[in-house]
Amino acid sequence: MRYRLGGLAAAVVVSAVVAAPQAQARQRVDVVVEWYDVTAGVLAAAPAPTQITNNRTWAIGWLAAARAVRHGHDRAFTDAAVASAVHDSLVSLVPSRAAEVDGALARTLARIPESPARARGVAAGSAQARRTLAEREGDGLDPASVNAPFPGPAAGPGVWQPTPPAYAPAIQYGNRAAKPFTLRRADQFRPAPPPALDSARYRRDLAEVRDYGSVDSTVRTESQTRIASFWYQGSQPAFITPLRVALSESRAPLPDRVQLVAAYNVAAVDTQIATSDAKYAYQLWRPVTALRAGGQPSWTPLHVTPAHPDYPSGHATYAGFSEQVLTSLTGPRSHQVFSLTSPTAPGVTIQYQAWRDLTRDNIDARVWSGIHTRVADEVGADLGRAVGRYVLTRFDRLVG
Repeated sequence: MRYRLGGLAAAVVVSAVVAAPQAQARQRVDVVVEWYDVTAGVLAAAPAPTQITNNRTWAIGWLAAARAVRHGHDRAFTDAAVASAVHDSLVSLVPSRAAEVDGALARTLARIPESPARARGVAAGSAQARRTLAEREGDGLDPASVNAPFPGPAAGPGVWQPTPPAYAPAIQYGNRAAKPFTLRRADQFRPAPPPALDSARYRRDLAEVRDYGSVDSTVRTESQTRIASFWYQGSQPAFITPLRVALSESRAPLPDRVQLVAAYNVAAVDTQIATSDAKYAYQLWRPVTALRAGGQPSWTPLHVTPAHPDYPSGHATYAGFSEQVLTSLTGPRSHQVFSLTSPTAPGVTIQYQAWRDLTRDNIDARVWSGIHTRVADEVGADLGRAVGRYVLTRFDRLVG
């Protein structure tokens, strides 16, 4: 199976079985996985307070790396280029972790014999980091811009209002005004409006949330409660492991594996911009507001409702683009079952193999948490898939 990133064919794994000589070769340190782990560790230790800002850091560092290794050369060049590009990007964007990142670069370069190729790789990585950082300067993805004040609308049927218990002001309003990596504009894939409040679909979906999403639900099963709690975690950290699984299994050439990480995070940023556009275009109230306004003033969801509109679900859009990018570039499933854990469900482990199953559970979980209607989740997943497909068709020219 092959999928084209613009004009560049990205090879994917065709077999889970690796011959012994290949396995021995893979015992060498994999610089792509190594620097994936460095990036993940840095952002786990010093995360930005807004999810899209963390994805921006991933996208800049790995887009720089993809540009640096675009035309290959030998292993000394490519290994040094990846390390240098990601290193320089992280030092610039997360300066509090500079010592840690400097140490990682020193370890990588110590493995590569000194040569003109290594020197060229370091220079190429640094040059592309400077280029990419300059391109994204002032892109509106810093935390202050992301959480620009939202001029809240007047209360009315169907209109979003701050939700209990904190009744906090809306967040992520500024995403919609940020500069995408590939989208022509934020509303490029804006979905159709949500169902009317008196439609059969909306009434059915709201009744489902009422019954299955309440804190004291008598119909939600223990398994459904576990899934809801598990996926209450943040989307960005939740998908660190699935992407790493796909990356570590891949036997594609190094430039294509670097592009997998870069394309994934470019899609993450553009999807969140598109999600914010749709949320604040429609400003649909959350289930807790609808149910309390409809005569159930004490109805309370299983989990606290995030402070932004219902439609579409941001978690579902994240799962949708993840499914699309991973399926397109690595196939519909990982080669082996892998396990995930969650900080919002201590002691719970869920196993997955097909990428679409993560989307399925994200859709269900937000209903069972009592914080989204099913239509918001399903439309969100479709929006994420649409942005993911588009990013892949434009990614080659972004790298060039």
